[in-house]
Amino acid sequence: MPRSKEIQKQMGKKVIEIYQSGKGYKAISKALGLPRTTVRAIIYKWRKHGTVENLPRSGRTTKITPRAQRQLIQEVTKDPTTTSKELRSSLTSVKVSVHDSTIRKRLSKNGLHGRVPRRKPLLSKKNIKALLSFARKHLDDPQDFWENTLWTDETKIELFGRSVSHYIWCKSNTAFQKKNIIPTQDNDPKHTSKSTSEWLKKNKMKTLEWPSQSPDLNPIEMLWHDLKKVVHARKPSNVAELQHFCKDEWAKIPPQRCNRLSASYGKRLIAVVAAKGGPTSY
Repeated sequence: MPRSKEIQKQMGKKVIEIYQSGKGYKAISKALGLPRTTVRAIIYKWRKHGTVENLPRSGRTTKITPRAQRQLIQEVTKDPTTTSKELRSSLTSVKVSVHDSTIRKRLSKNGLHGRVPRRKPLLSKKNIKALLSFARKHLDDPQDFWENTLWTDETKIELFGRSVSHYIWCKSNTAFQKKNIIPTQDNDPKHTSKSTSEWLKKNKMKTLEWPSQSPDLNPIEMLWHDLKKVVHARKPSNVAELQHFCKDEWAKIPPQRCNRLSASYGKRLIAVVAAKGGPTSY
């Protein structure tokens, strides 16, 4: 028996011994340095069950053995995209047969939860170096520099959104670790096309040298998130409605929201530096 349980058992016996001598809760509490509520609970258990020891717990015993649990944790740590169905199948090797929900509950008890992975660009070493260099270069730029920046970007909004969700097993606060991210590609040539360059030159627009694959650096990404959320909430039934809802909701975005995003730009740069050019929570 663990030492703490033995001490607990001996303390319980001491409480009952003093109680049987005629002392009250207050006196026992003072004599043993225990809270009065603890004394009352010990005496209540003794009077009802005739013992101060822990009672047998009700409910089913677990079907997942310690060995099976270790195997589950090892598998999802090695490959976070492993499904509960695949895990159930793998447990047959240790002669354990359980339902998918049992596996999910056991992983959850060990801090591993099913989550939709974050989608981030696939960053090469060159991309990471460029992102880090950009963040360090502009870290001390004054606030009005970013407030006078015209942010541009494009996004795709589908009529029915994504039809399939992928899940991963991960611990809390690990969403942006490399193994818990689904990489995406975005090499859009429109930004550097001849027509775009000519338009910028004609309109005397200065451009900021911008690292590729860098949505974490563009605050307009947050507006895309806001826009998609409210548009899909309106449940457009056809493309015409989708276009109308997009324009309508975009026009509703308050200037204050945009101002806050620009005002917090310095925090984005700090996050990129802290991540050494890797993915951030932005």
